[in-house]
Amino acid sequence: MQMNELKFTGPQPIDGYGTGFFRVGGQVCEGPLLLHAKGLIPWSGDLADTDPIVSLCNDIDVLLFGWGTEPQAIPLAFREAIVAAGPGLEPMATASACRTYNVLLAEGRRVAAALLPVT
Repeated sequence: MQMNELKFTGPQPIDGYGTGFFRVGGQVCEGPLLLHAKGLIPWSGDLADTDPIVSLCNDIDVLLFGWGTEPQAIPLAFREAIVAAGPGLEPMATASACRTYNVLLAEGRRVAAALLPVT
């Protein structure tokens, strides 16, 4: 099997994560993270604060939502706001969301990730 290193020349993948932080393009970001092809967007992690996420919805096909360690049900108001704006919504554990984001990004897909850090 031939192994090829993926090279990201545009949007940056998630390099890593740990307790309370993420590393994107070599930059450490503490707390919740909203990431898409154009970069990082400030987001409080408050599920009532959907405006930053909805503002991305015209440019994405899917929003990955990382819940931290354990996936949970998405609150109805949050789900309705995102789905009404257009993209699919995929809740999962943060570790899975980080890996899935990187794969979809490498495939050139229109993806964003709203991630709560692991604790």
